[in-house]
Amino acid sequence: MLKQSLQQKLLQKLSPQQIQFIKLLQVPTVSLDARIKEELEINPALEDTSLTNMTDPKEEYPDQDPGETNKDEQSSDSDDFNVDDYLQDDNINDYGGSRSRGGDDEEHKEIPIAVQSSFFENLSQQLDLLDLSERDLMIGQQIIGSLDDDGYLRRPIESLIDDMAFSQNVIAEEDEVLSVLEKIQQFDPPGVAARDLQECLLIQLNKKDQDSPTIKNAIQLIENHLEEFTRKHYDKLERTLNINSEELKAIIDEILKLNPKPGDSGASTNKQMHVIPDFHIENNDGVLTLTLNARNAPELRVSRSYQEMFQHYEKSDQKDKKMKEAVQFVKQKLDSAKWFIDAIKQRQHTLLKTMNAIMNYQYEYFLTGDDRNLKPMILKDIADRVDMDISTVSRVANSKYVQTEFGTFLLKSFFSEAIQTQSGEEVSNKEVKKILEECIANEDKRKPLADEKLTEVLKEKGYPIARRTVAKYREAMNIPVARLRKEL
Repeated sequence: MLKQSLQQKLLQKLSPQQIQFIKLLQVPTVSLDARIKEELEINPALEDTSLTNMTDPKEEYPDQDPGETNKDEQSSDSDDFNVDDYLQDDNINDYGGSRSRGGDDEEHKEIPIAVQSSFFENLSQQLDLLDLSERDLMIGQQIIGSLDDDGYLRRPIESLIDDMAFSQNVIAEEDEVLSVLEKIQQFDPPGVAARDLQECLLIQLNKKDQDSPTIKNAIQLIENHLEEFTRKHYDKLERTLNINSEELKAIIDEILKLNPKPGDSGASTNKQMHVIPDFHIENNDGVLTLTLNARNAPELRVSRSYQEMFQHYEKSDQKDKKMKEAVQFVKQKLDSAKWFIDAIKQRQHTLLKTMNAIMNYQYEYFLTGDDRNLKPMILKDIADRVDMDISTVSRVANSKYVQTEFGTFLLKSFFSEAIQTQSGEEVSNKEVKKILEECIANEDKRKPLADEKLTEVLKEKGYPIARRTVAKYREAMNIPVARLRKEL
């Protein structure tokens, strides 16, 4: 049955500017430069004074007070323009509390990366050294091009044959492809072009001394008992292979020397984990000083040429449709540039305010670096201190790093839940995780502690937590179950 009715609702929606600010807040320092360059490319009314030669004296373009707001941004459809609103917005490094950008050579240095052949180029060079026919060379190139980043050939041989038939008009037989594949599997790094882990390990073992009993047993273990090995059923392996624990330990040590991902050996040197901290905390004789990375304070301003367009419009008597359309376009770009500059300043203010609250909350920890001084802290604790929404604090904590005297850390790592000890004191669950990690590190690896036993150990130390909580903490630290921690 269809029915018409009137409803009145009160909805709260984010403006496009608020959505853009939220996205800008989430951007870490390492990606901020790219976001600013993107804005500079699409908006000619925005300028980065650090990239251009500023010949005009600064006093002709005074900085705007960070506390000022531009009310005219709310009336972009109006035909009345106030030129003065755009003549006071050079914003040349008007970012209090940040590190000075000018003269900081370290911010502009790039990490030199050694020039070397890539993993796939290395294999192609080895392929060229073989005495192959043109047909086999094409098959070899197809195989190398089909390897994944780990160095495995995970695609079926039939798929490679189909690819060559369609792309190169080469009709290859399966025996031909397998013959070339066997040659490539002898390339360096050992184990490359294997179709699974078992084949990868066997290729590497077959390159070792075949007269060694340890190698022979290792090959037999991988060929016939790989599942038992991965599950660490050592007693069963000893009985099956008719060996003692010392011999099994030698076999396992030999297998652990193998590389399960041969592709990484050629590519890992080119992969550099380079974290740029968003904040810096320095300890000056017991007093902590917080600064924001200079990259968060770009030297942006509104374009002078676009300001002059407004001056020309104000003095001109011509008010035809084309002039109004042109000025409307200019005003739109100026509004966008002013908003972006204000958003960058608001971003910097939000970052500093949030990090300052975190630093003060965890003051003892940042003084010492001792995890035992890390207080229980949740997002709401900081949100209440800075008078912001929890989601805003979460966006700051999830993607920003702080550099201290004892390391660089993700802000999210300082948040933790509270655990009540037997004495009634509330401690951070990070402290419990630290003790749990120490217990596992000091356990007898021949008889590792199960979760139930770990629960008893923690209770003896004054932390009455459930077994499922111990399992949750262990998994969060990427520590396997007791059976998989067993060693000979």
